[in-house]
Amino acid sequence: MSAHPMFPLGMTLLPGEPLSLQVFEPRYRTMIADCTSPDGDNTFGVVLIARGHEVGGGEERVDVGTLAFIEECSPRPDGRYHLSCVGTERFRVRSWLPDDPYPKADIELWPSPQTDDLNLDLQPVVHRLDSLAEALMRIRGIAVGDRLIEPLDNDETVETKVYGTAVRLGLGPADRLRILSAPTTAERIDSLCQALDDLIAVIEFSGLPSN
Repeated sequence: MSAHPMFPLGMTLLPGEPLSLQVFEPRYRTMIADCTSPDGDNTFGVVLIARGHEVGGGEERVDVGTLAFIEECSPRPDGRYHLSCVGTERFRVRSWLPDDPYPKADIELWPSPQTDDLNLDLQPVVHRLDSLAEALMRIRGIAVGDRLIEPLDNDETVETKVYGTAVRLGLGPADRLRILSAPTTAERIDSLCQALDDLIAVIEFSGLPSN
């Protein structure tokens, strides 16, 4: 891919994740108008802001992100846009281009290497989800359903299951970025397991009695 519109945000968008945006900055209003024009492809790249803010420019950005496909674009009378999007393909930034009139980058799609999902073991994830559910019930009295560990649907891959678990658990942007940036699905499983271990540790620590 060549120059592509980019929308740096304070979140890490994952493939398959829905994204709702209110677009009000003039530069991004121009970007959305271009994306949804007859010459546009209804997509823009979403990358996490490493340092800085979403509004005003000058932020530092990471170089791995996810394309967002615009499913619905609703212009508002005041010139704003309401967008309903979904994350699609992962990409890497080869180089950032001048923000004129909005952020753009030269990107390349970054699919995971072809693997046989049947050879990938999700049991470490299932074990940690069980531990997480037990910790939440024991310490905070929160019951967690079992939908996160249901068998794969016929059209669901291990990769989409891992992404979906990260989304449904509400993992933070740094954990999501580590999962997104893992080169292979197997490494992505390891990153998810580490994030779950960290989450369990935080819950266990927060349940300790104060002195």
